[in-house]
Amino acid sequence: MAEDSDLEKTEPASPRRLEQAREEGQVPQSRELSAFLVLISGAGALWVTGSWMVQNIADLVRRGLTLDRSAAFDPAAPAMAFAGLAGEALVLIGPLLLVLVVAALAGPLMLGGLNLSSKALTPDWTRLDPIKGFGRMFSINSISELVKAIFKSLLISGVVIWVVLNEKDQLFALIGQPIEAGLHSVGRTILFSALLIVASMFLIVAADVPFQLWQYQEKLRMSKEEVRREMKELEGDPQLKARIRSQQREVARRRMMAAVPKAQVVVTNPTHFAVALAYDEKMPAPRVVAKGRGLIAQRIREIAKESGVPLLEAPPLARALYAHTELDDIIPSALYRAVAEVMAYVYQLNAYLAQGGRPPRAPAELPVPTELDPGGRRERGTGQGLKHHCFLWTRVKDIESVMP
Repeated sequence: MAEDSDLEKTEPASPRRLEQAREEGQVPQSRELSAFLVLISGAGALWVTGSWMVQNIADLVRRGLTLDRSAAFDPAAPAMAFAGLAGEALVLIGPLLLVLVVAALAGPLMLGGLNLSSKALTPDWTRLDPIKGFGRMFSINSISELVKAIFKSLLISGVVIWVVLNEKDQLFALIGQPIEAGLHSVGRTILFSALLIVASMFLIVAADVPFQLWQYQEKLRMSKEEVRREMKELEGDPQLKARIRSQQREVARRRMMAAVPKAQVVVTNPTHFAVALAYDEKMPAPRVVAKGRGLIAQRIREIAKESGVPLLEAPPLARALYAHTELDDIIPSALYRAVAEVMAYVYQLNAYLAQGGRPPRAPAELPVPTELDPGGRRERGTGQGLKHHCFLWTRVKDIESVMP
């Protein structure tokens, strides 16, 4: 049952699915909207320019039927006259054609936007399948088109009947009018009827556009399995990504462990955390070259012992360094003094090991600001470290200067 539910198209189309549909030429369309815009624009243009067009067309016809005696004996004259009249006729109907073209393009643009797709021109031989064709005959789209056709017929018939009944007196009055006046009255009545019929189609458009948008979204709905497959394609296989991250962590860990022997000191918790610090004269301050907790911290301590790198137990400082630094980061300025005391101890310890004498005393209370210690407990009671965080490496430099 769970597998069946995963295959049901219950999820809305993703942005990628919508983009793929647009690339294939699938955009929401409404024939009723396009037809309405073309008809209402054409009727409106005729209403505005009708008198001007009728007068100019009548003059054009009159001149076309007038034959000059001299032109009757010129074989090229009729062709030239016809070409001239055709050009004038095109100029007359040009504005109307332009309005109709703009209206025809406005309908699809209003719903689907501008979309140029070559895939829509590719022949689709599956549409010749009689089984699928039979299914399309009884699909929800075909039923909706049938309902719209019936409703349009009833609506237009009703409007025509109302116009005839409303204008019957003027229609009967045409019998006694001159031809020119009668033609003008008939044209006005026909144009008014056309505008009224087209305007009544707005009811069909108002119902068809939301239906087409809903049907488009329903057609592109996805199953949960398709959503998961798309996420895999976009983001990659989670298992593969996990293996890559694991390998990256392993490479970083090996690189980090290789840097431990080059460190000057390893600060420990003593067992939970370990942070290795390195420093030379080219650095503005000591740098974290390795850090870890748990088993990684244990491994850092082992490598440090094998390499002769001093270990110093300083739980607050180890916790603060681990929490507030990343690999290859310079230590925070608030920890300058505490780390300076550690480095001074390391230099004294190295001098003792090289020359003998009096062994140095390990620092017992390091000035680590309370807000930097995530452990919440300080092993020293003072909080004077914060105001000395700008301590630079003067003490370390002094110790270096007296070392042989």
